[in-house]
Amino acid sequence: MVRVQKNRRMGRRRRNDGLMDAMASLPWPAGIAVGIVGFLVIRFGFPAWLDNAGPLAGGFSAMLGVLAFLWLAVCLLGALISAIRSGNSRRLLDTRTNLESLSATGWRNFERLVGEAFRRQGYAVEENHHGGPDGGIDLVLFKDGRRILVQCKQWRREQVGVAIVREMYGLLVHHCADAARIVTIGTYTEAAAAFAAGKPIELITGEQLLAMVRAVQPNASTTPAPLPQQEPANTPTAETCPRCGAVMVEKRNRRTGASFMGCSRFPACRGTT
Repeated sequence: MVRVQKNRRMGRRRRNDGLMDAMASLPWPAGIAVGIVGFLVIRFGFPAWLDNAGPLAGGFSAMLGVLAFLWLAVCLLGALISAIRSGNSRRLLDTRTNLESLSATGWRNFERLVGEAFRRQGYAVEENHHGGPDGGIDLVLFKDGRRILVQCKQWRREQVGVAIVREMYGLLVHHCADAARIVTIGTYTEAAAAFAAGKPIELITGEQLLAMVRAVQPNASTTPAPLPQQEPANTPTAETCPRCGAVMVEKRNRRTGASFMGCSRFPACRGTT
């Protein structure tokens, strides 16, 4: 087990060292700028310095010219990858209309969708393109001098438990971040909510994520509003569950289309009215 974990860390470290990946992780205009500046320095700055250093050193000028064009090509290709990713993330977010559409994407696209939603809120977003489908830090947000760690859980049926929240709190302390957020399509257990209370950890449910997505879509209203009325499924009501006392939400039977009131803690609680 230890050897497997070490191999995974080494594999991630090798991937992190690539110039192409570093350029692709930057906003594409920044990648182009880095490519042009690096090209000018390598193609003209270093040769001029070497020519002054003596005739032997000047022989490296031709090699530097090739290196300059290689640097520019890698940076431009990385910027192209970044631009494609950015466009895909924008289209992905703009086409989400309900919780089903949020859960229909793969885990990687779900992370990109969440990152794009925060980006439109004014955050600088750093995406972890080397992580796995669960565990770890998926996004890092930067705004107003604060650094916020984000973990995305594309769980619809299963509630996020306290173990995940504890893990995120440990990462928050370890990385000396200002806050942490966990985003899921579903809900959280009572133990998870209790552990996060009073700590700089925000638990974002599926309903909250959907509201955030709609608020930053191009056709969104300029004034904050509750979830639109055309989405009756999972709409909170004033009723409480007869079994556990949690808030009841309006749901729809997938086979018959009939609406009914179900517990918001489903599947942990299957209370209906």
